[in-house]
Parts: sequence; C-alpha cells; structure tokens
Amino acid sequence: MMMLLKKTNIHEKLITKRSNSGTISDQLETVRLLLAKEEDKRIVIRKKLYSKSEKNFNAFEFDLLKTERIFHIKQIKETCIEYRLRFLDSHLYKVPFPEEVITQIKYLEKQHQIQLEGFKLMAPSKVFQLKRYDDPILFAPIGNDYYYLIHKWGNDLHPLRKWLVLPFRNLPNLLLFFMVVSFICSALLPDKFYGIEMNGTMKFVSFLFIFKYWCAVGLYYGVSHGKNFNINIWNSNFGG
Repeated sequence: MMMLLKKTNIHEKLITKRSNSGTISDQLETVRLLLAKEEDKRIVIRKKLYSKSEKNFNAFEFDLLKTERIFHIKQIKETCIEYRLRFLDSHLYKVPFPEEVITQIKYLEKQHQIQLEGFKLMAPSKVFQLKRYDDPILFAPIGNDYYYLIHKWGNDLHPLRKWLVLPFRNLPNLLLFFMVVSFICSALLPDKFYGIEMNGTMKFVSFLFIFKYWCAVGLYYGVSHGKNFNINIWNSNFGG
C-alpha cells in the first residue's frame, strides 16, 4: 500500500499555492514595486550619509537602544586622540558606504520609527582623504553629546598603532620622543670623536646638538606636510 503512494514534491506544492494566489504577472509586478520601494529608501539613506547636516539629535526610542553602543563625546575624543583618529561628518567619507551600513540604518529607522540624520564617522585621517577602508565606525547623535554606534566595518587598526602615534599626541610627547632618540644617538657616538676623548660635557653638548637636529627635522616635516597633533585634529577637517 505504501509503495503505491506518490512522494510529495514540495516544489510542485509551492507552484500550486502560487497559482491559487493569482496570475504570475501580477505577483511579479507586486515584487517589482516592493523592491523599487525598498531601493528608493536606500537611495534616500545614501543621500543623507553624503549630505552635510547640522542636526545633533535623533529621537531614538530609548528602551530599544543597546547600552553597549552608546558613547559620550568625551570617550570618543579620548579614543581619537589616543589612536590618531578623526571624528567628522559622514559626508566627508571618500568611499561608497557598504550595503550593510544602509541596511543597518534602515533597520534602526524602522525599529524606532524615525529618520536618522547628523551621521558622524570615526576613522583614520586617510579614510577621509583617500579611498581606504581602515576601521571606520558610523555614529548617529542621540543628544546631550551622546552618540549611538550604528555600524563598524573595514579593516582593524594595526595592533601597535596606539604606540606608533604616541609621539604625535601632543607637543610634550613629541619633545620627549626627540629627547629619547637624541639620547640613543649620542650614546652611540664613539668615545673618541675627531681624535678627541669625549668627556661628560662634550657628550652633553653632542646630545643638545642632536636634539636640536631632530627638532628641526620634526618642525620641517610637520610644516611642509601640514601635520598637527592628535589633540588638535580629532574633530577638524584640516591638518594631517
């Protein structure tokens, strides 16, 4: 008896259900309109990301926010200075935003029943100057200097970046760095320089000359390339 029963083909059942729901052309038109409507929403979001906005508040539904994604501007500033990052308007971004960013914004807008604006991006300077993807993080303002992390994408920062950019955090750090380099250079000088035995005074004078040299090099490089300290550029459109 069981051998005479025909096996169920789910594909055929789906086709039958579709046939009972109306003509295929009507269904295709419905799907096309839905997809067009969704694409229109994504286009609007892209335009907002690349449009300058002075808005610093979005009416999020607070109970729906994830606390681990809420950050104060002070925490963002400290992180930017520590890792030499920028916190700038999203319209300055040089690369097309990934589709997952648009999807996440659309999801939040639907969830909170709002239209998000005032997007900010935290990333290395070169992300805003060149077509690079290094570790951008997109935020939207909540109000009262708080921001909500929307999405992070791209490549993670170099694990030593914090220490590599430490000398450029501020002027005292840079001078200390030059002092350490000068001390190492002066310690590598031979005991007899130009045939004269180096005493303590001569070594100290050599250290001062080397320190002066490194300061001059740093000043020349900084001015010629428009460089500035982390503490001055974290939220500035100008400076390297």
